[in-house]
Amino acid sequence: MPADRTPAQVTAFTLVKTTPEWLAMTVAERVHAFTTQVVPVIEARTQGVRSRFYDTEFYSARVTDVWVWEADDHEAYRLLIDALRETPFWDRYFEVVDLLVGVENGYARSYGLDPVATLAT
Repeated sequence: MPADRTPAQVTAFTLVKTTPEWLAMTVAERVHAFTTQVVPVIEARTQGVRSRFYDTEFYSARVTDVWVWEADDHEAYRLLIDALRETPFWDRYFEVVDLLVGVENGYARSYGLDPVATLAT
């Protein structure tokens, strides 16, 4: 069976740590900063990108949050990172600890296999 050649969605796990500047803001100030300084830049510079956010500070001292980004393709992901770097998000409000980028079931796509996954019961 030939490998799947359709464009693969890119998933990126952005591991970040809050900075003292971010923590010094009130919750209302944080929401305002994110919705006025970060979101508009992302929306103006990217298409085909979705996000989810996970708090991890109660489990990890090194990483306080994991931001999961799903991009339609590698170009959309690249534009996202370019946009984020031009906002206070990047290394002002959050220290970017690591970027883990992958393609879901990449091995199956490469070898023309059905993905192996567990199902919730």
